[in-house]
Amino acid sequence: MTEPRTVAVVALDGVVPSDLSNPVDTFGFARLPDGRPAYRVRVCGTEPGAEVTAGPFTVRVGYGLDALAEADTVVLCGVDEPPDPLPPGVREAVRGAYDRGARVASICTGAFLLAATGLLDGQRATTHWLGAAELARRYPAITVDPEVLYVDNGRTLTSAGVSAGLDLCLHMIRGDFGAAVAADVARMVVSPLERDGGQAQFINHEPPLPGGASLEPLLAWLRENAHRELTLADMADRAALSVRTLNRRFREQTGTTPLRWLQRTRVRRAQYLLESTDRPVERIAADVGCGSPAAFRDSFKRVVGVSPRAYRGAFRSPDRGRYDA
Repeated sequence: MTEPRTVAVVALDGVVPSDLSNPVDTFGFARLPDGRPAYRVRVCGTEPGAEVTAGPFTVRVGYGLDALAEADTVVLCGVDEPPDPLPPGVREAVRGAYDRGARVASICTGAFLLAATGLLDGQRATTHWLGAAELARRYPAITVDPEVLYVDNGRTLTSAGVSAGLDLCLHMIRGDFGAAVAADVARMVVSPLERDGGQAQFINHEPPLPGGASLEPLLAWLRENAHRELTLADMADRAALSVRTLNRRFREQTGTTPLRWLQRTRVRRAQYLLESTDRPVERIAADVGCGSPAAFRDSFKRVVGVSPRAYRGAFRSPDRGRYDA
C-alpha cells in the first residue's frame, strides 16, 4: 500500500502569505486513488508554536525544525526580506534533511533561503524576476535563470513567484504519484496542469539593478538603441570593457548575458506595442530590431512562452487598439 509522504513547509518571519498557502493547499488537496491523503503537510518554524509575521497577519506554526528530519520534501517559502544569515538552525536542518534523501524546493524569494544553505552551488535556479539579479549577485556560484517558471535539478527545485510556485507543487505531485493525482489537484485549485518549467515568466519591465551598478549607463544606451543591429563587440566597445569582462559583469549585475538581456529588452518593447497599438506583427518585428518576422516570432515565444498573436489576444488594452502609423 502506498504511504503518504511528508512535506515540511518552512515559514520564517516575514513569510509571503501566498507562498505559504500554495504548498499547504496544493499538497493538502492531493488524494491517492483510494481516497487517502497523499501527503502529510507540516508547517514548520524555528520552534514549535513560534509566531511568524505574514504580511498583515501573524501565523502560529505547529512544528519546529526537528520536523524536517522526517520530511520527504522540504519547501522554503518566500519572505519579504530574505535574512542574511539564516536564523540559527535553519541551514543545518535543511541540509540534514537533504543529506537524508529529502528533496528541497523553494517558492519565489525562498530561493535566497535555499541558496544560503549552499545546496544550489553549481546548479541552475530561478526566483521572481524582481529578485533575480540580486540572487545572482549574492550567490555567484549559482546560474540564475530569471525567465522560467521553475527549475528542477532532481532534489533541489526553485520556482518564480506565486502561480509558478503552484506549478512547481503540481510538478512534484505528478512526479510522486502520476498525472491523474496531479490533475485532480489542478482541478481543485483551478489551475492548468501542463505549464512546464521552461515557460517564461510574464515580465513587462526589467527589474532594477542593485544600487551603484556600473552597467546602468550601458543599459540605458542599449534601451535607446535596441532597434539597431548590435553585437557583443559593440556593447563591449560602448562600455570600454573587454568582451570577457562585460560578460562577467552582466552575469553579476543582471543575472543573464548581454545578448539575452538585449533580446528581452526587444521583446518587452514588442509586448508594449502588441498591447497598445494595432501595428502588424511584421512591422513590430522591424520596429524593435528583431530581424525577420519569423525570427521575431521564435524569439518572442522563447522569452514569453506564447506567440505574439496569442499575447496580443490576452493582454491588449481594450481602449487602445488603433493603428498608429
